Amino acid sequence: MGCNNCSTVKDGQPRGCRNNGTCGSDGCNKLTVFDWLSNMSMPDDKMAFDCVEVRFKNSRKEFFRNSENLPLSIGSVVATQAKTGLDVGIVTLTGELVRIQMKRKKEDASDTDLPKVYRIATQRDIDKWQKCRSKEDEIKKRSREMAIIIGLEMKISDVEFQGDGSKATFYYTAEDRVDFRQLIKDMAKAFGIRIEMRQIGYRQEAQRLGGIGSCGRELCCSTWLTDFRSVSTASARYQQLSLNPQKLAGQCGKLKCCLNYELDLYLEALKSFPATDTKLKTEKGLAFCQKADIFKGMMWFSYKDDPSNWHRLSAEQVNEILDHNNNGDKKIASLEEYAVENVSSENLLFENAVGQDSLTRFDKPKRSRNRRKKRSRKNRNKQRRNA
Repeated sequence: MGCNNCSTVKDGQPRGCRNNGTCGSDGCNKLTVFDWLSNMSMPDDKMAFDCVEVRFKNSRKEFFRNSENLPLSIGSVVATQAKTGLDVGIVTLTGELVRIQMKRKKEDASDTDLPKVYRIATQRDIDKWQKCRSKEDEIKKRSREMAIIIGLEMKISDVEFQGDGSKATFYYTAEDRVDFRQLIKDMAKAFGIRIEMRQIGYRQEAQRLGGIGSCGRELCCSTWLTDFRSVSTASARYQQLSLNPQKLAGQCGKLKCCLNYELDLYLEALKSFPATDTKLKTEKGLAFCQKADIFKGMMWFSYKDDPSNWHRLSAEQVNEILDHNNNGDKKIASLEEYAVENVSSENLLFENAVGQDSLTRFDKPKRSRNRRKKRSRKNRNKQRRNA
């Protein structure tokens, strides 16, 4: 979803707001909450909730109290209270939904020490804020060079200036603890501002920077996912996925968060499904499970002496055979008695009625035209000689 400025110019080229997620209409923002109470008015005896949610660079959001009762709406650029000085951000949520969000993030709505919204940002505040934002890429590049010269094993992934330009926060990732005291001294001397270093995890780094996943969509962590649950390889095993780290890892280098999305459905289906290490005893021999399809409810078994020949059984048939084995009944003769019921003739869904070219037409080597010309020339000369 784009903002109103994300249109096209007269020659058809995309215009774009060029604000990289900080457009005023809040259409390009990350982790945006849909205000489904926006068209409802408050009762006469109720006062609107006096806190607002303000978004700063990338996915950083904080709650502020509107003690001055300013007429704020989604997309308003405001000057807010900071630890020292002021910061500039965009209002992303107002009204009762802010109370719900604060409860969800375990923030105390009655806290008197909650930072305040000073005023609606003036043009001077916005100009200063945009000027600081334009310097972030260059400062990030220089700070990385300083860290390399000192020999620190860390990666500075993002730089965020405070709205008044008095402080810059450097977000970095590192495997171990890093002593960056010398780096702070060098950066404070070079940039002339106060420096704050903040270590983040690899998932938080992907959330802040964003990107496109292997599915072709924007990363879940930068668009709507707010909590990072632990993802283990057991999630992939339950879903019968190949343990290929190149396919299972996301841009953060960790296992993809989407591996947990369908895990509960698989666990529910596996409750009534036979285990993959099931062994079936028959008169023909012992059979082992080779493959299972949870969606179709089918399992493939092969005999110990004939592992290349697979027999397709349903989950109900496997449970029936297991009951016979566990109760000490007479063993079944063979798996073929059950597997023959599952043989179905495949219906042809597509025919080459129009006469399309074969997909393997390019696999055949082409005959050279020069060779054909030489051959025809030889035939002509041969005929002339005979004449």
